[in-house]
Amino acid sequence: MSSHLELKRVNKSFGGIQAVRDMSFSIPKGEIAGLIGPNGAGKTTIFNLITGVYDVTSGDIEYEGRNINRLKTYQVVALGVARTFQNLRLFAASSVLENVMTAAQYHHKYSFFEAVSHLGRWSKTERIIRDESMELLHRVGLADRADQSAGTLPYGLQRRLEIARALSLKPDLLLLDEPAAGMNAEEVATLNDLIVKIHEDFKLTILLIEHHMDMIMQICHRVVCMNFGAMIASGSPEDIQDHPEVLKAYLGEEE
Repeated sequence: MSSHLELKRVNKSFGGIQAVRDMSFSIPKGEIAGLIGPNGAGKTTIFNLITGVYDVTSGDIEYEGRNINRLKTYQVVALGVARTFQNLRLFAASSVLENVMTAAQYHHKYSFFEAVSHLGRWSKTERIIRDESMELLHRVGLADRADQSAGTLPYGLQRRLEIARALSLKPDLLLLDEPAAGMNAEEVATLNDLIVKIHEDFKLTILLIEHHMDMIMQICHRVVCMNFGAMIASGSPEDIQDHPEVLKAYLGEEE
C-alpha cells in the first residue's frame, strides 16, 4: 500500500531547543493513524510542520510522493490536506452554517464585482456553497443548529463543527488535533462513530492526536508514539499498548 504521508528524519529546532528529533513514519493511503505521547512531546509541532505553519529544519515531508517542506499553508490545503486545532478556532459570533460556508468558499470562485453586486455567478455559487455546507452539518449532527451562533454551542458540538469546516475543504488527508479534548466518555464514543463514518464515506486518510487511549485503540489502524520530540514506538494499537517505552513515557515505569 502506497504512503499517503511520509516523514523522513524530520527535525525542527526553535533557537537552541529541538522540538522534533529525527522523526520518521509513514501513513498508508486510507488508514486512520494515531499520534500519541505525553504533553509537550511535539505532536502539534508535527501537525504544524505538515501544514506549513513551521518550516522543517532538516529532513523531508512527502505528501503523495511530493516534497512539501517549503510549501505555505494555503498550498498544502490546495493539495488536499485539512486540519482541526487543539484550541478551537471558530468564528464564535457567526452562525454554525456561516462557519462552514466560509471555508467551503475556498473551492468556489467568483469575482470581487460579483461578490459586491450579487450579480453573475454569485447567486448560483452561494446556493451551491450553502447546500454543500448544510449536507456536512447533517453528517456531523448539527443541521438543526445551523442558525445558532457557533460560540453558544456546547463544547463537544463545537468540536464537531470544526470537523465539518475542515471537511468543507474537501481534503484527502484530515489531521485532527485532540478532537475529543474536554469530552466525557459518552461524547467520546459518539465522536468515535463519527470519525469512522466520515473516514468511510469520504475515503479519507486520517491522522489524529489524542490523549483518550480508548479512542486510539478502537479506531486507529496504526499508532506512532513520541516523547521529547522523538518517536519511541510505532505499530498496531495492540503493539503500542504494552510497549515498555510507551509505558515508561506515560507512567514513568522502568523496563
